[in-house]
Amino acid sequence: MERQKQIKTWLAALWPGRSFSLAPASADASFRRYFRVTLDDQATCIVMDAPPANEDCRPWLHVQQIFQAAKAHVPEVLEQDPEQGFLLLSDLGNKTYLQALDADNAEALYADAMATLISIQQASRPDVLPEYDRAMLRRELDLFPEWYLGQHHKLLLSDTEKNAIETAFNRILAVNLAEPKVFVHRDYHSRNLMHVGDPDAGNPGVIDFQDAVYGPISYDMVSLLKDAYIEWDEDLALDWLVRYWERARKAGLPVASDFGEFFRDYEWMGVQRHIKVLGIFARLYHRDGKDGYLKDMPLVARYLRKTCERYSELGTLRKLLDRVEDKITVLGYTMDKSELK
Repeated sequence: MERQKQIKTWLAALWPGRSFSLAPASADASFRRYFRVTLDDQATCIVMDAPPANEDCRPWLHVQQIFQAAKAHVPEVLEQDPEQGFLLLSDLGNKTYLQALDADNAEALYADAMATLISIQQASRPDVLPEYDRAMLRRELDLFPEWYLGQHHKLLLSDTEKNAIETAFNRILAVNLAEPKVFVHRDYHSRNLMHVGDPDAGNPGVIDFQDAVYGPISYDMVSLLKDAYIEWDEDLALDWLVRYWERARKAGLPVASDFGEFFRDYEWMGVQRHIKVLGIFARLYHRDGKDGYLKDMPLVARYLRKTCERYSELGTLRKLLDRVEDKITVLGYTMDKSELK
């Protein structure tokens, strides 16, 4: 409540003598919160509340300028007070891709999302955003044994299993780090893409980009097509991936010339991301008391399992998933142990 009072004081100073109302718009996995402001009962805009003790809104402002210059449809900055942690932004509406997507419009909406992503990637250059380097990728992988296996499933790992995980992680990182690098949103998925009602404004609106980095080119396509919050048939997702690859090549982006090679990179990048996401979702629950992501864990684990089953080098991870999901593999077929009874 104290932060809301501070927001109202800030807005009152911006708009002396004018009436406005404040209502919750959304929150995310961090300490940031968003409020929709209605001014004079008509125009709306968004206040980002990023408490300075917990969040720094300057990275968001930095990436906003970069993505806006790349012609992505990001919120405009109307007013800012980084010292207090307040930003006043244009309103991209309240309908996310997750809310808008259906079988009839998915092809068009994903085509728009891929076009925007390619525009962002074409603007890429080194030394502008933080490097998505080995240390950062590895920190994310380490969330999996600590939070997903250890805290969430109470799994005690043997020394042999720890060594096997280490070997698997090193293989994953080797593939990830060999990819060409571009600007990476890092959470380019259906909850962070807005379905904008005005067709002239351009779909999608892109939000929650403050953690953008310079890293592997396949990463954001993994976020988009292996989305933790919505699942599509694998053949359909593969078709969209091929279309992205073709458009990226025509745009001069450094994707592999052979689609099979690009697909392998995409798959292994997905393994890294899904390991990270499972660890983050578990940490949000056990450390931060946020249980809203528990329902999304089975889909992420399913993505991870499917890829691990396709690549023998990832067999260690598949066996760990077998343990936590109470499954067993017989003659190449994975089944619940209850099926054997």
